[in-house]
Amino acid sequence: MNSASPSSPTFDVAIIGRGPVGATLANLLGLCGLRTLVLEREATAYHLPRALHFDDEAMRVFQAIGLSDKILPHVMLSPGMLFVDADGRLVLDWSRSAELTPMGWHLSYRFHQPNLEETLNTGLSRWPNVSVHNRCDVYALDEDESGVRVRYEDMATGQLAEIRANYVVGCDGARSLVRRFMGAGLDDLGFHERWLVADVLLTRERPDLGDHSIQYCDPRRPATYVRGTGNRRRWEIALHPDEDAVKATQPTRVRQLLERWITPADAEIERAVVYTFHSTIAKAWRNGRLLLAGDSAHQTPPFLGQGMCAGIRDAANLAWKLQHVVRGWANASLLDTYQSERAPHVREFIELAIRLGGLINTKAMEAGLAAGVPRKDAPAKLEVRKPLLGPGLSTGHVMTGHLAPQFTLSNGQRSDDRIGYGFTLLAETAVTDELSPEDCAQLTMAGVALLSTDEARGLDGWLRESGIRAALVRPDRYILGAAQDGGDVRKLLAALTSTSHVPTAA
Repeated sequence: MNSASPSSPTFDVAIIGRGPVGATLANLLGLCGLRTLVLEREATAYHLPRALHFDDEAMRVFQAIGLSDKILPHVMLSPGMLFVDADGRLVLDWSRSAELTPMGWHLSYRFHQPNLEETLNTGLSRWPNVSVHNRCDVYALDEDESGVRVRYEDMATGQLAEIRANYVVGCDGARSLVRRFMGAGLDDLGFHERWLVADVLLTRERPDLGDHSIQYCDPRRPATYVRGTGNRRRWEIALHPDEDAVKATQPTRVRQLLERWITPADAEIERAVVYTFHSTIAKAWRNGRLLLAGDSAHQTPPFLGQGMCAGIRDAANLAWKLQHVVRGWANASLLDTYQSERAPHVREFIELAIRLGGLINTKAMEAGLAAGVPRKDAPAKLEVRKPLLGPGLSTGHVMTGHLAPQFTLSNGQRSDDRIGYGFTLLAETAVTDELSPEDCAQLTMAGVALLSTDEARGLDGWLRESGIRAALVRPDRYILGAAQDGGDVRKLLAALTSTSHVPTAA
């Protein structure tokens, strides 16, 4: 029997897992007003470092949930990454600009994951519609035509409990229980390597280590150095096939592997663990009322620093779609666009990470350079462009699937803070003047904010450079469609409110 007892609590969305992706998704759903339950197996957030980097797009999502100002004091800007060969020569330069990007934030941030998780988890307390249950081990998911019965053990009391949810999102990592209940297999992109990850705390100043991440492209022993926040430093060191993982994490052996860079007098070892870096993508991200996000949906080698960023993008893409479906503003088929848009995007990042991993390992280093062969007198430059969304919601315009910039308003406010996590029409004032009072009322009823060139600095230039006069932007800041006049805007609004796209909440 699949139905829960009549007294079982009911939620719009249950999230399994409260890591950065699950907590971000829960904050977004809290913002959307959905009744949300987070079930987390552990009592507290993991206290040791894991992810170290996020980008401007992730910070823009943190801005959307109102937490960027609380996160900023705990991060540092990253100057980028350098690739050096076995002789110490720079062969590839992936430096990052210190200027703000069109997203309104910097391109690369370093952070300490426990600090980030504390901020995200504390932020959940702002939402009366969001509940968090720690020490809860989910063991069964039973779906029927009206929802999902979620059964779990309260590990604090040993009692069995259950709830019902309209949808369940697995943010429960690489060994995802939700993925197993979905029966979703994995596409294997072929990268599987064991690396020792050693996190240390400097006990004296070592400015010579530098602030850049460094990839040591030495086929005898590839390695990565990453400067963390404060006195935190990390080395990731490839293990040979015949090396024992347990022995590799013993303090004596870790010291031996680190002696090229630091001595025992320089630092204390905070953590040493062997990870197998994988490259996989779930074949299905949705099965009925069950969905996946973050590592449960995809895993990448760390060489681009895009693992957690990809999960944050998942959350931003999925939250507003869940809102529209749960509220009855859209058909459940809208959720199928989640995978169709996100999977090609994340695949492109994973494939680039694999190519960079090949560069770090290969003796024929030039063959691994996607950005070009390094000249003898200068290193190659690496520029990484964010991929476009895959096919999903589309109005057929060339701008569909591109990220829209963030602008500064005439009062100094960031445009996203004015807009919120909703749809926006960015338009020339002349185009907005063509809209009738009825058009403006329909925009308001559809929950579309209006931002004109009179209000936003730089908007006119961006529209001109893009060859458009208006753009309809989704809550996750991706462009749904573009317009040249008021008539085109009406067509975009019709597309937005049609049953084939996102019906209005009017």
